[in-house]
Amino acid sequence: MAAAAGTALESWQAAAPRKRRSAARRPRLREAAPRSSEAEFESDSGVVLRRIWEAEKDLFISDFWSSALETINRCLTKHLEQLKAPVGSLSDIFGNLHLDSLPDESDVAPDSIPRETLVTGTCHLKCVCYGIGNFATCIIARNQLTFLLLLLEKCQIPRSHCWVYDPLSSQLEIEVLNTLGVTVLSENEEGKRSIRGEPTIFYMLHCGTALYNNLLWSNWSVDALSKMVIIGNSFKGLEERLLARILHKNYPYIAKILKGLEELEFPQTSQYMDIFNDTSVHWFPVQKLEQLSTDIWEFQEEPDYQDCEDLEIIRNKTEDPSATD
Repeated sequence: MAAAAGTALESWQAAAPRKRRSAARRPRLREAAPRSSEAEFESDSGVVLRRIWEAEKDLFISDFWSSALETINRCLTKHLEQLKAPVGSLSDIFGNLHLDSLPDESDVAPDSIPRETLVTGTCHLKCVCYGIGNFATCIIARNQLTFLLLLLEKCQIPRSHCWVYDPLSSQLEIEVLNTLGVTVLSENEEGKRSIRGEPTIFYMLHCGTALYNNLLWSNWSVDALSKMVIIGNSFKGLEERLLARILHKNYPYIAKILKGLEELEFPQTSQYMDIFNDTSVHWFPVQKLEQLSTDIWEFQEEPDYQDCEDLEIIRNKTEDPSATD
């Protein structure tokens, strides 16, 4: 038995050791190529555009859209009559939209949404949008942008004739707005934009009170205001919420114009309650403007808000002159 054990041990010791596979010969796992920032950007913008398209489809078939459109139609009809628009232009501008004008989702690329036919009409309305918000991440801002796009289509305002600005817009959101075809402003105007005689709709939901005050100051004349429509925070609501002395001191142009405008509130529905609350359509009848005292029009001092607390707008960054010495 000992001899057999010795033979087995000798046999075990004589066995050649296994050769380890060279590390160089091991099959390597192929590493996934890192995504470029440009590819990620395109993917993200496609997701945002898809969400906008979905929100637009939901808004278009909602009771809120039809009711809000009726409210806007009532104001714009009077506004255009005031501008002595040619006969037939109202029907041209407010043509009927049909649900089948929205293409089927399967026919739409992931990075696109329905585009309107660019019909300028005879009134050549412009549109300016301030404070659209971070629509890439905020559903409220996304629905407000969706409403703007449908409004442009309904009024047959080319998207290139709509100027948009929000000081907090991300680079992704700016790229999406460019893709949608609107004109993105590069400078913070603080609402100080003159319409230069061109009939203009200002779309500025949930914006700071100073922004409306600046806009009025920039167009402080009967001729300019009579060519403007403002869709935004209710001026009546501002009058009710603010103390009279605060309103007249900090926002004098809003205080002075309250008797020279007409306002229609947006309808309220449970689905869009938080999105379009406290929103009204404002327009300025010539008859009311002309009844205001001449002293009101002579006051044209630029607002500065030096003593205004809780200013709800982002100011332009101005360079401190002392820093350059």
